[in-house]
Amino acid sequence: MSTPGQDAKFFQRGKIEEFRADLHAAEAKDKKFVKRKTVLKKIVANITMGNDMSPLFTDVVQCLGTPLLEIKKMVYLFLISYGRSKPDLIHLVIPNFLQDCNDRNPLIRALAIRTMSYIAIPVVTDALSENLRHCLRDRDAYVRKTAAICVAKLYNADPRKAEKNGFVEMLRDLMLDSNATVVANAVAALSEIGDRLDGVIFKLNLTTANRLLAALTESSENRWGQIYILDSLLRFVPERHADAEAMAERIISQLQHANSAVVLTTIKVLLYLMNYMENRRLIDSCCKKMGPPLVALLSSGPEVQYVALRNILLIIQRRPAVLKNDVKVFFCKYNDPIYVKLAKLEIMYRLARAENAPEVLAELQEYATEVDIDFVRKAVRSIGRLAIKVEVAADQCIKALLSLIETNVTYVVQEAVIVIKDVFRRYPGKYEGIIPTLCEHIDSLDEPESKAAMVWIIGQFANRIDNADELLDVLLDTFLEESVEVQLALLTASVKLFIYKSSAERAKTLVHKVLKWATEEVDNPDLRDRGFMYWRMLAINPTVAGEIVLADKPAITTDSDRMDRGALDQLLLHTGTLGSIYHKNPETFIRNATGKALVDSPALNPHSRAVLIPLAPVRLPQPAISVPGPGPVESHSASASDNLVSVDKEDGPPPPPPSSKPAPSANAENAGYAEAEDVDADEDMPPNNKAGSNDPYSNLDGAFGNYLADAPRPMGDANRRRQYEDDLLI
Repeated sequence: MSTPGQDAKFFQRGKIEEFRADLHAAEAKDKKFVKRKTVLKKIVANITMGNDMSPLFTDVVQCLGTPLLEIKKMVYLFLISYGRSKPDLIHLVIPNFLQDCNDRNPLIRALAIRTMSYIAIPVVTDALSENLRHCLRDRDAYVRKTAAICVAKLYNADPRKAEKNGFVEMLRDLMLDSNATVVANAVAALSEIGDRLDGVIFKLNLTTANRLLAALTESSENRWGQIYILDSLLRFVPERHADAEAMAERIISQLQHANSAVVLTTIKVLLYLMNYMENRRLIDSCCKKMGPPLVALLSSGPEVQYVALRNILLIIQRRPAVLKNDVKVFFCKYNDPIYVKLAKLEIMYRLARAENAPEVLAELQEYATEVDIDFVRKAVRSIGRLAIKVEVAADQCIKALLSLIETNVTYVVQEAVIVIKDVFRRYPGKYEGIIPTLCEHIDSLDEPESKAAMVWIIGQFANRIDNADELLDVLLDTFLEESVEVQLALLTASVKLFIYKSSAERAKTLVHKVLKWATEEVDNPDLRDRGFMYWRMLAINPTVAGEIVLADKPAITTDSDRMDRGALDQLLLHTGTLGSIYHKNPETFIRNATGKALVDSPALNPHSRAVLIPLAPVRLPQPAISVPGPGPVESHSASASDNLVSVDKEDGPPPPPPSSKPAPSANAENAGYAEAEDVDADEDMPPNNKAGSNDPYSNLDGAFGNYLADAPRPMGDANRRRQYEDDLLI
């Protein structure tokens, strides 16, 4: 066996002719296959570097007859790289495949069957089927575990052949194998098949789940095997509370595992089982035991830390008791990367409560003096959010924000103004005394969000600000150059000023000026519509306008910061995956990914059942829709009614003559579509919607002026049409 670094000399670009000549020379004088081994290493190294070695296919294949295992491995690696691109030459290798599948050495048998599964060509898969059947029942566990993965590859290449030969059933039998590694690979293969949109449904019953738990303890050295087995337990739906509680007690020991992936997968399964558990004491115990492993993940590198932090952010929203006493663990270190600091900052806010609010606030104040601008902005905003969340800490948070405003740092002042606006809405009539301080720094506001927040404060408290008209007059000088967000705020603030001070001439002048701008010189439809609305309300009944514009606003709460409970339960089923990092279900950003959701059962607790989100029905890609019969040919001499459908064709019969009756092609099109649709589509269709029913777009008559020739015609009665339109809206 070569020592590490010894083969680095082979990673040099070589020429095809030289490699071919060396292989031919090695056939004559190479008793110990040293020369042949050296040449193959050079070829494999060039493949690794991205150089095309496919012209050597026939020369490399001749080395398969060599009895040396190391040479066979390199030849099979070559075949994995170029076997699919050489379908006309692959038949040369089939006899060697069949011979190696019956070799005495289990390593060679497994190597042959694995290589064949990589080459998804019909001639290879045909030869693979019978040999794969024997390997799944091989006496050696290494061959069986390799064959289990090969079934998943064969299913990916030809699902019908895999199901017809009964390989899926054989995989299910392997789940009861005596070897834990074989069980893990069988579970991995079945999981991959079950995750396909056209795959079989992979579910576990209680007996199989208990057998997998036994294999879990036996495969202590196989980390990936443990992950596959743990992940498959999500396919078991407990029918009794006792089943979920017993399973949780058996896997909770895996929280002490040294591998972070095993720990996160165990936490995912525990969080899933808690939805089916009734014993409150056991649930609290599981939450307490999940905390230390999650904290331990923060001692890893920054990348692992970030993955752990993103998962923790989800977990504490669903189970706050897991880390409720560990907020200090998430205090930022000076050498943390910015993405880790921002993630910790969000978790600190989530874990903040009355008991630890002073410590969190002191930490946030320190962060607000850092150098990184994004981090400082986030820290200042977190202080305001803390004031909104924890009422007893609001006074201290306001003092902290005022002290930050006094620093006169532009981006700090702007973030402080933004959050103070929300504090005013959270605690109306309590902190208006700081408005003069905010007005002193109005010239520092140059960003749309902060400027809009300041304008809102001026308009909302125009009756308490003596020079509110002067401040708004200055801000209105640049009305037409401002962003839409600021323009909307200025428009509303001017109307509020006029309502508060309707007798003041300056207020009348300002509101008239801004309404005229909004309705005559602005292109944005939202701003223009709001201007017309205010103008008409003030012209018709200023008293009612004042009641509407100055109506009590709902108090700001922290409920909007929380994720929906049902969506959170669904997202926690993807703990430890990309979905938990993006905080999105994988089917939203991975093509053909299948979703996961809690399954209803008698053991599911009422709170989880109340927010249960069922999975959307799986819709397979539809085949091309063919409309039977020729379509009308588009021509200048044809009547307008013949131009409703245009089908490209070369040599077809002439179009049918115009008729006053409905064209039969419409019914034919509907019939062809119904045949091509999936069976599940019937659930989305309205009742009695068959061929010859109404056109869903029939209510668009005259919507496009006088283009009556192209207007669709109704094909059913009005009641049926209205019912279909209502279904579409729903």
